[in-house]
Amino acid sequence: MPRDRYGGAMETQPNTIAPLMRVWHPNASEEELIRYSESFREFLLVLYRIYRRLEADGYFSRDKCGERGTVYTQQNAMNGYYAYIRVSTQKQGQHGSSLQEQRAAIEAYAKRHSLTIVEWFEEQETAAKQGRTKFTQMLRLLQKGKACGVLIHKIDRSARNLRDWADLGELIDRGIHVHFVHETLDLQSRGGRLAADIQAIVAADFIRNLRQEVRKGFEGRLKQGLYPLPAPIGYTNEGPGMPKQPDPLTAPLVRRAFELYATGKYNLRALSAELFQLGLRSQGGGRIGITGFSTILNNEFYIGILHIRRTGERYRGIHQPLIPKSLFDRVKGILSGKIKNRGLKHDVRYRKTLRCTACGYNMIGELQKGHVYYRCHTTTCRGRCIRETFVDAEVRREIGRINVRPVELPLWAAEFKRLEEASGNSQQDLLKGLTLVRDQIDTRLARLTDAYIDRMIDKATFEERKKALIHERAAIQEKLDELSEKTDHVHSLVRNFLELIKALSDNTESTYPTEKRDALKKATSNWSYDGKNLVVDWLDEFQPMIMSPILDYGASQRGTCRTSEKFEEMIHGAPAWNRTMI
Repeated sequence: MPRDRYGGAMETQPNTIAPLMRVWHPNASEEELIRYSESFREFLLVLYRIYRRLEADGYFSRDKCGERGTVYTQQNAMNGYYAYIRVSTQKQGQHGSSLQEQRAAIEAYAKRHSLTIVEWFEEQETAAKQGRTKFTQMLRLLQKGKACGVLIHKIDRSARNLRDWADLGELIDRGIHVHFVHETLDLQSRGGRLAADIQAIVAADFIRNLRQEVRKGFEGRLKQGLYPLPAPIGYTNEGPGMPKQPDPLTAPLVRRAFELYATGKYNLRALSAELFQLGLRSQGGGRIGITGFSTILNNEFYIGILHIRRTGERYRGIHQPLIPKSLFDRVKGILSGKIKNRGLKHDVRYRKTLRCTACGYNMIGELQKGHVYYRCHTTTCRGRCIRETFVDAEVRREIGRINVRPVELPLWAAEFKRLEEASGNSQQDLLKGLTLVRDQIDTRLARLTDAYIDRMIDKATFEERKKALIHERAAIQEKLDELSEKTDHVHSLVRNFLELIKALSDNTESTYPTEKRDALKKATSNWSYDGKNLVVDWLDEFQPMIMSPILDYGASQRGTCRTSEKFEEMIHGAPAWNRTMI
């Protein structure tokens, strides 16, 4: 029998392809038609042999791709399979060996079963939640028929939540082959599907139990006063079971951020620029933006309170607070709009200091031709103004009225020390009273928790009352800390008072023009301008020192000692210039 060049038997019957060739080539000769017919017949024989070879290899069987008899084209990847490997965290992917072991097991399985892997999908993300990028992309491609199926190491590598497992089940129902190389399951049978469903439910339950245990440990740390999350800016992580510690580099800058914003001179944008100049950086080394500073200024962690935003719960922390609660409350008021904060465009030296005697309003500083003038803008006093250099001269004149000899300062210090010993008992009584109030708040917190556990109050009421008690306790604890840390608060008061007197009585020119102004503002109650002169009202505590005569060989006749009576008033009733310091 004659054979063609491909080794196939040549047909001896009449050429039945000639009529078809005549239709395709109507103008061809008989020799050309015979040549065209033979070439086309050889082409059909090649296609037939390719088909028989694929059929012998099982490419059209149920074990390879879909139902028996279903032909997959090259567009559908014929017998191509995807391979999916996964670990839960990036740390496991970088330092562990699980990905390599999964890949080796899948490659061995594919080789044993003559399966071709056309694409690998590798993921370093937990399967407890939906929305994995690579997994979702792979499912979408399988739904479009880009591959026959997918090879996965184990069931828990594919899904640990029932929603993802349901998506895989829909693909199996549509004829997409899902192979778990570590499991001997026939997912085409009812029993195999049932066994796989049970393993998927066990994997999902494992995650639920793990989540509950982690949450239990999380809440346990919070009840101990420990913060189980990364430390905010200004603190450092000291390891598991240890409280956060203030960072010696960034803690002063965070404290400075609160102090600057509390002045009312800075908005968030200006605060960001100022702290960037001072050296405060984000954890990535960049500039902290407006949102970042809003988070910092609203964070109760800096006053010793652990606030979990997701649940709204608050716990008392054992870490060292960075700022007092009073400062945090002021910043909070500015952020919430309760305290107006417009920021400053021009910060003149005597801003909000000079008052017009005619109308009682503050005189506003203006920059005109390189000089600062303070002008009254009311309709009745329009045109009244004073130059800043004139105010500087008047300030120096007022400061010159202070007459205190250097030998008097040590005598005053000795008198203060005597009075401190007399007031020590009252301070101890105050400490005991505050400690008792704090213990009562702790008892109320415990009773409130018991009432919530016994379901006597709902969670909303519990959280609201708990928040109020925790803030009240923080305020009491702040007062206790101040009294405990400042057992020598009278000595501190003496030093501040003597430094103020020394600054006022110093006749040398100050390096900074605002130093003597600030000292004078602490010793006076009101500055006013009557159109000709600057009128300064001194506090009563400083009246005995205003232009008092200096006698080297005697003293003026007085009924009582100036030193004793004024110092008694300062100890038992704080003077107006420093009441906030006691």
